[in-house]
Amino acid sequence: MAAAKRPSVKDVAALAGVAVGTVSNVLNRPDIVAEPTRRAVEDAIATLGFTRNESARQLRAGASRSIAMVVMDVANPFFTDLYVGAESFALERGYSIQLGNSGNSGEREQQQLSAFEQQRVRGVLLAPIAGAEPVIERLREHGIPTVLVDRVASDLEACSVAVDDVEGGRLAVGHLIAEGHRRIAFVGGPADLQQIRDRVQGARIAIAQAEAAEPRLAPIDLETVPVEHLGAVDGRDAAERIVAQAPGERPTAVFAANDLLALGLLQGFVAGGLRVPEDIALVGYDDIDFAATAAVPLSAVRQPRREIGYAAGELLFREIEDLEAGATHVHQHVRFVPELIVRRSSSAEAPAA
Repeated sequence: MAAAKRPSVKDVAALAGVAVGTVSNVLNRPDIVAEPTRRAVEDAIATLGFTRNESARQLRAGASRSIAMVVMDVANPFFTDLYVGAESFALERGYSIQLGNSGNSGEREQQQLSAFEQQRVRGVLLAPIAGAEPVIERLREHGIPTVLVDRVASDLEACSVAVDDVEGGRLAVGHLIAEGHRRIAFVGGPADLQQIRDRVQGARIAIAQAEAAEPRLAPIDLETVPVEHLGAVDGRDAAERIVAQAPGERPTAVFAANDLLALGLLQGFVAGGLRVPEDIALVGYDDIDFAATAAVPLSAVRQPRREIGYAAGELLFREIEDLEAGATHVHQHVRFVPELIVRRSSSAEAPAA
């Protein structure tokens, strides 16, 4: 049995008694169509059960009603939440959003972006691996606006949305100093990530402020424990290195560059016979949902993850609209303020759950 023929624009026009161009205007620019005519076309669409062939329309127009988001690690709940926030805004505008995972690889990042270019996405939200300048320039040459996410880009020709990571690092280490710690380790990497550099800078600012306010506290040591990636496995490996240190040299507190690292560190410390926070305190970064439900609830610097994604979507669509209107676009840089959430992993006085 032959499948029923899908109703076409011509069928809608015939039923409504209007020209095909009028139907097109109702579908794409309904504000320019007189209300009685628009209603007649809408009634015909409903009667016939007409749906537009979106793929064909996009090909004709040379652009799609979709945007893309490329993140460093889709397995990290932080980036998942960024995507959810961006998706919320895209759906409000009638767009879909495609997610790409660079896997912390510059080569894979380029492959993802090339694929999205070929699909003619209307814009890109990018959490870049490292240098973003060539990427932004290439996408712009192809008429694809780009907004950087989780990266401040005041020195680049692009909008950006991020958290003040310097302040985040200051909050984390300032808290550990207030808890009485003088030997502190920062676990994070790679060092070419701006977020990592900013968090370390904030940690050093906290130390300088504490030593200036109370000279008797000096010296406060900050040891850097480098890791190649920012996953839980890397955290466990770093914990083994820290546990292996002599008790008098071992840090008494650790500031981890993100929560996945911190959760791995927590596992490694417990496996190595260290009590958290009695033997070693721990603060993470991001405050993903798993942080509060860990065996020892994890203190963390909270980033408003979904709000960051939503704000990035807003900036991207403003640039898309300016581009389509031929208007001059002024790049904006939105920076959220982080918040320290204190739980049991860094303070014995905090509630156990």
